[in-house]
Amino acid sequence: MDDRMVKALSTVHTALYKATGGLIGTRLVNNDMLLLTTTGRTTGERHTVPLLFLRDNDDYIVIASYGGRPSDPDWYRNLSEHPDAVIRDGSKTVQVAAATLTVDQREAWWPRIVAAYGDYAVYQSRTTRLIPVVRLSPTM
Repeated sequence: MDDRMVKALSTVHTALYKATGGLIGTRLVNNDMLLLTTTGRTTGERHTVPLLFLRDNDDYIVIASYGGRPSDPDWYRNLSEHPDAVIRDGSKTVQVAAATLTVDQREAWWPRIVAAYGDYAVYQSRTTRLIPVVRLSPTM
């Protein structure tokens, strides 16, 4: 799928999620979805994307796969510059701080990530970069 199509589908997903208060868009490919709003690293503008997530107690685990493309997704690069973000989990809005998992932490999580959505293994096989895994921890 080309980048324009990914962006268009992301925009539609985000709009439906927001318009329905999370009634539509919270589940996709048998997994929970959230909306992540980051601050642009160059523009300072807010950007929102839907992401599959896993839970670790109160924390959210998200995967910067970008379909196995050679570069990290913009939302991940934004978080690397500005780790404070906002997520929407259904109808709930949560302030979070982002931290990329260490290689050892990622290794421990990777089997669970692939069990949740097997295409992550395919995405990793498409790229030479190690796909980042990010912990989003509530700050309030």
